[in-house]
Amino acid sequence: MPPSAFGRSQIAGLPARARGLSLANVTELMQLLTPSGQRVTTAGPEISGAEIEAQVADVTCADLLALYADMVVIRRLDAEATALQRQGELGLWAPLRGQEAAQVGSARALAPGDMAFPSYREHGVAYCRGVDPVAILGLFRGTTHGGWDPHEHGFALYAIVVGSQTLHATGYAMAVRNETRQPGNAGDDAGCATIAYFGDGASSQGDVGEAFGWAAVFDAPVVFFCQNNQYAISEPTARQSRVPISRRAAGHGFPGVRVDGNDVLATLAVTRWALARARAGAGPTLVEAVTYRMGAHTTADDPSRYREADEVARWAGRDPVARVRAHLIAEDALDDAADAAVTARADEAAADLRRRCLALPDPEPLSMFDHVTVVQSAHLAAERADLADLLAAGDDGDDEADDDDRLPTPPAAPLPPSAVVAPDTAEAPAPAADRGPNADPAPGPAPRLLAQAASGTGLAAAGRPGLLPTAPGPEASCPR
Repeated sequence: MPPSAFGRSQIAGLPARARGLSLANVTELMQLLTPSGQRVTTAGPEISGAEIEAQVADVTCADLLALYADMVVIRRLDAEATALQRQGELGLWAPLRGQEAAQVGSARALAPGDMAFPSYREHGVAYCRGVDPVAILGLFRGTTHGGWDPHEHGFALYAIVVGSQTLHATGYAMAVRNETRQPGNAGDDAGCATIAYFGDGASSQGDVGEAFGWAAVFDAPVVFFCQNNQYAISEPTARQSRVPISRRAAGHGFPGVRVDGNDVLATLAVTRWALARARAGAGPTLVEAVTYRMGAHTTADDPSRYREADEVARWAGRDPVARVRAHLIAEDALDDAADAAVTARADEAAADLRRRCLALPDPEPLSMFDHVTVVQSAHLAAERADLADLLAAGDDGDDEADDDDRLPTPPAAPLPPSAVVAPDTAEAPAPAADRGPNADPAPGPAPRLLAQAASGTGLAAAGRPGLLPTAPGPEASCPR
């Protein structure tokens, strides 16, 4: 049967609880803004209503408007990056649409001295920590292996190895705790917390379980922030755990809480509470932000193969951006003119991102050896020298080398009999027109280098980066 039909038959064969989170259960989540934008106080077993409200008592409508602007800009930048990938300008992209509230709410809870360890989808957190979005696109364009200074921004490099960042965060937090306990060091590190971002799929990795265990035993000041977007690529959450992910914390001896990850205000409150515990020396906390990935896992994914359209439509009714907008309008804090201004500046940010992405220069071939290790080994130095000689030889000679100078082509190894395909049964690759609308485009020619576009200015609030961050982010990070 066609692949899409196969995927739908798999969905139909799952029990109801294995098809993602039932919307009937969202009342179990801590919440301050309903999907319609109504202000409520829905607490959980670990946090009382008074405690959660105390965490956002200082948040004004102006602050909410700033959070709304963050989410609008991040969504627009994400859409532009997706378009760039579809046009062959990025090798891959991991969209975040639907998870803006979880990322902005948690990131805005961080203090300048805190340290965040992301996976590979925390573009919104990076933006809030002052990382230039074009530095992230450089990773997916292949012009850099790490486009920002973690020390400068309090934001580590992306972790492609699923779940590994939780160990990095735990080790970092343990080091912070140990330095704090050293005589004479309490002043600098006191009050510094660490947060590790990961998804529901990563929660099935052994690294995450090990990080939980170590953090609990050593009282590491770390917050484990799980963005449960309902799918580990194509596997629903119920195929990974029969209980909410937040309950795993109890087995390690520290609290776990569930929050509506599409509610930016509740996410801000819960993350502040968890970070305060870490800074006070109370040890780790697991936050499960229940959200939904509205798009594909990456641009190489087709989510229609494993989830139904009506499920996506139901979650669209819980859109994180729309609920804040509805609340602001109800509070007379956002009118059409102000909303249009936010949208226009988000479009400006996206246009600037495109210009500067296309202007990224191709890296020098020898730069692949930079930053591999702190001290370059003799083996690595020899490889670098070999490549330098090869490049120099190519530059010195004619464009077309003599046949005698070329390396001989080794004979092809014979195929095993089982691998031989008869000529009349071999299938040629499908033409581009036949690959379907969801197929990734064939790689296009290398983009021309454009002139470096000037950075624009954006909507800025006190203590927040502009829409187009060009200056360093948080200055005061924990002493590294």
